Amino acid sequence: MVFSLHRKKGFLAFALVVIVVAGIACLGLNAVKAYIYPQSYSNYVEKYCGEYGIDENLTYAVIHTESGFDSDAVSHMGACGLMQIMPETFEWLRSKIGADESDIDIFDPETNIRYGVYFLSVLNNEFGDERLAIAAYHAGMGRVNQWLSDSVISPDGKTLENIPFDDTEYYVKKVERAKKVYETLY
Repeated sequence: MVFSLHRKKGFLAFALVVIVVAGIACLGLNAVKAYIYPQSYSNYVEKYCGEYGIDENLTYAVIHTESGFDSDAVSHMGACGLMQIMPETFEWLRSKIGADESDIDIFDPETNIRYGVYFLSVLNNEFGDERLAIAAYHAGMGRVNQWLSDSVISPDGKTLENIPFDDTEYYVKKVERAKKVYETLY
């Protein structure tokens, strides 16, 4: 009887240690994920997502995927800043927003987020589908419209089951995964 009671106490102590270690590991894992998936520039993200009706988690996922939160990032194609906006797209967005300031800096975090979020809203309004908007953010509106008009690629003209460009398909999946992480963490 004494041995049995001692064994139960030992088991309970072991179980408690396992629970505590598992809890610390979970908290540690979430802390690591939060470090890898930050919510940097949250004041700008909240402001412009609210203004243009875009999900904040989507915006964080795009920034994470595009630049890894490096405001000075420049891609091999010439896309600039946090949300990796092409200079031509930036100029087009300026005309749509009605910005007349000639000295707007595409690398300024607030400016880049404002224009990137506005662009996501334009794409979301154009396609009415987040997945298509993400694809268009990467491949361009014209290309996505071209895919939708091809009955082999899009039988219903409204959806894309398979995106014909592997790099765009990969990009969309990467943004969607990052968005899920943001939704889970925050």
